[in-house]
Amino acid sequence: MNSSQPSSPRYHTLDFGVAFGITDVGTVRHSNQDTFRVAPELGLLAVADGMGGHEGGEIASAGAVELLCSHLSDAPPAAPHDPDADPDATWAGVPGGALHTLRSAIEYANAQLYATNVERDHADGMGMGTTLTGLWHPVRHGPAYLFHVGDSRLYCWRGGAQGELLQLTRDHTLYQQALDLGAPPPLPPRNLLLQALGPGPAVQPDVSAWSLAPGDVYLLCSDGLHGESSREAIAAVMAQAREDNLDACCAELVDMAKRDGSRDNITAVLLRCHG
Repeated sequence: MNSSQPSSPRYHTLDFGVAFGITDVGTVRHSNQDTFRVAPELGLLAVADGMGGHEGGEIASAGAVELLCSHLSDAPPAAPHDPDADPDATWAGVPGGALHTLRSAIEYANAQLYATNVERDHADGMGMGTTLTGLWHPVRHGPAYLFHVGDSRLYCWRGGAQGELLQLTRDHTLYQQALDLGAPPPLPPRNLLLQALGPGPAVQPDVSAWSLAPGDVYLLCSDGLHGESSREAIAAVMAQAREDNLDACCAELVDMAKRDGSRDNITAVLLRCHG
């Protein structure tokens, strides 16, 4: 099976680490609208959680990941990393550097999904859509780039057995917005998205540079995992992750979400950086 094929439950070796992912339909739904991809040839890991009914959600999540990979594959070759240079200047010939390239790839994916919705006569804000969250490391020894739309999440466990869990994304939801504004209860439901790829003509992804550290463990997951399971429980599994047990850790995260009452599709992708 090609390493770029979405949702392949196998180990992947990248220049900077080892990754494994798993996706599960869960205990309630009859179809799985989550998609993940690990693409070593691009230095890319991504998770997408589709919405819009059985066929629409699956098309949106798989399509977003495929369109993202296609756009990044067509970008100019990466220049060697210069540690003394601007950390955003990693792509030769592309104005604004890697962050610009990444943002353009996400906007391209959104435009294509939105065009499909328009062809199907879906009004703005309707039709199929998907979250998209991931990590892109285009240049060996250079920085990573994080990207995020929606409420899938990216976590980092740093510092070994006695380390700490960092949440590297912030949910694009009405619930998180209410928390940020200090709104009094009752708060909105947790699953009401402020933005996703597909339903509208424009999207504003969060993109940022991030320095990987030896021994870091990263988790990309859909809200079927983090929606019911506690931060502490997720951290406990990530703290035990090694390059040779990522499959077992992913399975434990999925089983944990089911035990905690998740009613959604569940996706977990773990990356452990070399070192």
